[in-house]
Amino acid sequence: MANVRSTFTIHHFPFTIEHVRRRKTAITFLILGICLSALAIALNVGWVILSIREVALLVFGVVFFLLIITGLILNTVFLVREIRRNEQHDAFLNAVTHELKTPIASIKLYLETLKNRDVPEEKRREFYDIMLADNERLLGTVEQVLQASQSREKQRLMNLGDQELGTVLTETIDIVCSRRHLDKSVIRLSKPTEDVKVLGDRSELQTAFANLLDNAFKYSGDEPKISVKLRKSGRTAEIFFRDNGIGIGRSHLKRIFKRFYRAPAKSDVPIKGTGLGLPIVRSIIERHGGRVTAESKGDGQGSTFIVRIPLV
Repeated sequence: MANVRSTFTIHHFPFTIEHVRRRKTAITFLILGICLSALAIALNVGWVILSIREVALLVFGVVFFLLIITGLILNTVFLVREIRRNEQHDAFLNAVTHELKTPIASIKLYLETLKNRDVPEEKRREFYDIMLADNERLLGTVEQVLQASQSREKQRLMNLGDQELGTVLTETIDIVCSRRHLDKSVIRLSKPTEDVKVLGDRSELQTAFANLLDNAFKYSGDEPKISVKLRKSGRTAEIFFRDNGIGIGRSHLKRIFKRFYRAPAKSDVPIKGTGLGLPIVRSIIERHGGRVTAESKGDGQGSTFIVRIPLV
């Protein structure tokens, strides 16, 4: 039987209250900029007409003119940031729409095929495997959005305890390999013989490490080579996640941890994702008193993400 294919059309979500609020804010600052410009012109014209010889008016005009120029600069900076934020929100909505709609449409298509056609048992099992994979992808997207929402709750309680990072990393690698149907040898783990313990939430640490591994696979092409190295450095545990992927440009290194931001792909093949994985990682690691950074020698040179967490 020929493979079943379908084409999906991506639709934008309807405007939400957040969109309306951001648009009203942008309009407010735009009107403010226009008013400030008009006031600047009026002051200068008035200054010329009334008297250029009066020192008090001169000082008054210069001070207000500087204040207006400062306001205009701040207003322009805000507008630029607001435009970028709107673009990132739109990209996020498009990505989430695609990540949600594609597996749902795929599952529906295969279910309709099973219902309306007499499918051989071997092909039926293949369809079941595809639907299960699409279901996992759908659940993964929903969980990531929920995690992003929870990561902003700074007062949310964590189930803290002494965690041995070598064990946590081993379990996380097993989970990622099982989810992606990969051989465990694809990810090379290097860790010291002694225990490396930190005070943390096991579930959240696994979430952060799994997001970093998923990110490495996502940007590493058809033959990924991922290495994870755990070591002690003074009173800090350091974990290095290295990949042989497309790399990260210098201009993107500091921006990739921002919500909704996604580094542009270096090929015509779109890279799946919502732009929430790395912000979730940063939030979790910072809640554990640590920090995460990224390094890359440039495009095509691979990437290294370094997680540092204080030891117990």
